[in-house]
Formats: sequence, C-alpha cells, structure tokens
Amino acid sequence: MRGQNVESETPLADRRREDAARAAWLYFIAGRTQDEIAAQLDLSRQAVQRLVALAVSDKLIKFRLDHPLATGLALAERLRRRFALAFCDVAPTDPAAPGSVAGVAGALAARLQRALSARAPTVICVGTGRTMRAAVEEMDTLDRPQHKIVSLVGSMAAGGHASPYDVVMRLGDKVGAQRYPMPAPVMAETEAERAAIQNQRAFSVLHALRAQARASFFGVSEIAWNAPIHRDGFMTDADIAELVTAGAVGEITGWPFDAQGRLVEGAVSRRIASLPLEIPPQRLTVLIGCGPQKTLPLRAALTGGLASALITDEATAPALLLEEGGAAA
Repeated sequence: MRGQNVESETPLADRRREDAARAAWLYFIAGRTQDEIAAQLDLSRQAVQRLVALAVSDKLIKFRLDHPLATGLALAERLRRRFALAFCDVAPTDPAAPGSVAGVAGALAARLQRALSARAPTVICVGTGRTMRAAVEEMDTLDRPQHKIVSLVGSMAAGGHASPYDVVMRLGDKVGAQRYPMPAPVMAETEAERAAIQNQRAFSVLHALRAQARASFFGVSEIAWNAPIHRDGFMTDADIAELVTAGAVGEITGWPFDAQGRLVEGAVSRRIASLPLEIPPQRLTVLIGCGPQKTLPLRAALTGGLASALITDEATAPALLLEEGGAAA
C-alpha cells in the first residue's frame, strides 16, 4: 500500500503523471507485462494501459528507432548516389499522419546528438524551423560548455516579432553549449539596413565561427503564397510575388533559389540578412525536410548542390528521385 504522508501532499495531476512515468518505465525499460505492472502498482490492467498511454501522449518517455528499415535504407542509398551525398537518412513515415515531421525530427535528433556528444570543442551551425525545433525536443540533455551553437539566420521579422521556431537558444540550453544567435531580422527593410547589419561586429563573429564549424543543419521551405516564410511574416506579399515571378521555388535561411538550385538575384535577395549560403558547401551541410510542399525545393536544392547530406522520410524520398518529366532517376 502506498504511503500517505508524501503522495497525499502532491496535486492529483502531478501524482497521475508520476504514476504514468513509473508505469511507462516498468513497461518500456524494465520489460514488465501490463499484468505484472498492475500487480506491482496495485492497479487494474486497464488503469495501467491508460497510464502508459498518458506517458506517451505527454511525452514523458521518448522513442528512437535504432534499427533502420530496409525500404528506407534502399531509398537512402539511391538518393546518396543520385546527388553525391555524404550521407542520406530516410526516416519511416506514419501513413495515418502524412504531414508529421516526427520521423525526420527523430533522425535529425540522432545526428545532432552524435555530433554534440564529442568531447573536443565543436562548432555547429543551425537554421530555424518546425522540424529543427522538434528535433531539439527529442534530444537527450548533455553538458558540453566547450561547444558553440551558431545561428545562420535571424529569428525576427522586420516588424520586430520573433519566430516560434528559433533553434539556437533551445539547442544551446539542451546541450549546455555556448549560444550565438543572430541579432537581426531574416530580411532587412532596405539594402542600406542590411549593409549596416553586416557591418556589426556580431555578424563578423558569426561569419568567423561558421568558418570553423564542423557541420551546418538547416531546413528548406517552398516559395509560394502562404508558405511558412510568408505566413510567419518574414516576407511580404510583394516579396513573394517578386520571387515567384523570378522563378523561385524554395528558400534556405531566407535565400531564394530556382528549380535548378540557382540563387535568385533581385531586390528581395539584396535585403536578406542571413549568413550567405556556402556554394558549394565547405563543410558537412545537412538539408532537412519532408512532405509534398517540400519536394520541389528539396530536389532543387540537391540538384544545385546547396547541401552535402539529406534527412527526409519514406513518403518524400521516391518523389526526390523523379526527374522533371516524372520518370525515376
């Protein structure tokens, strides 16, 4: 029977989460059956099922697939050869949730964890975005004060509001590393303002740190009406209209490119305040993305050699192997 002196003082919600965590640990880590857990915790089997489900839904326990699936391995190898990549990870896709980034976020988390587990001082550069942020949440906590996390792009819109998907501060907190955010908007209001930003010492420091980096990790997005960079207020209606007219299909850290992976020049590009893309990449440069909206910009970025590695999923990978005419490469 449970003691009354401690648990009776714990709020009911906290006590239930504690029971859920205990049940999940016994089930997933200790390998106990639900009947065994029910007997140990003096609960019904149905109550144990609910507690384990609560632990999963509240993310009290995390899962990482350590055994690669054969389909993903085959697709990854074809993509690696097709685009001459250093590596390609193809994560499983949940058929019931085709828009989910969970699989790709998990694969990215594993790569980041591996890179940042090193004892030697390491510099890692990162972009922003929903998948990047989800990957940080999946990572285990580290204590690496010798490492440096460097932002490739600002997290503010011209109006001053911040992106909810900033990564550099969260990743730095997760691994106990030094953090170097970019104190600038994604796009300056004018070319003169961008020049002033790039003349600041902070920008020079970020540029120098990128030159020392072991790897860069960033996502990709489409250039279209209501695309993330438009929806979140980093580009205006006029900016998007100009880029679409000029043939832009995607962007990486704000930099627009066309279907062949060539940077799109023009008035919009001359106001981008992010660190310039390295073309060709000067270090391991990992492109991350999945989903139907990301297929064209992913293929374009790979075609143009804007990245040297890729993390995607099983639903997206076959489309990346198609030529423009629709035939498999």
